[in-house]
Amino acid sequence: MNTEKLIKELSFKAMRSSGPGGQHVNKTSSKVEISFHVEDSQALSDQEKQRVQQKLQNKISSEGILSLHSSESRSQHRNKAIVIQRLIDLLKYSLKPVKKRKKTKTPRKAIEKRLKSKKKTALKKTNRKPPKIE
Repeated sequence: MNTEKLIKELSFKAMRSSGPGGQHVNKTSSKVEISFHVEDSQALSDQEKQRVQQKLQNKISSEGILSLHSSESRSQHRNKAIVIQRLIDLLKYSLKPVKKRKKTKTPRKAIEKRLKSKKKTALKKTNRKPPKIE
């Protein structure tokens, strides 16, 4: 993944954000929405595109566009930096290969300990019973 190419491919859209900020919120467009077209990207290889589409299928629209937004800060520039970093982190996470689980055997000591405790409780319960009178 080439991050410099990726940043050039992004399209930004600024809009008025909601939330705290008083009159400032009503006057300025500080919320930033970012759109990234996964299929047309030159920054990702074909395998990387497949992996991203597979892992982020819930976040990608039917047109193949991944969009994120940020309105954390009152500054549009800061929101832009935040959303770019969030997108890069998301893509890096999705490109990590999943580790295969190694099957392990239950240790012999654990099996012995379990059987020993079972015998102990069984003995305890047999001792609670009244003796048999013949």
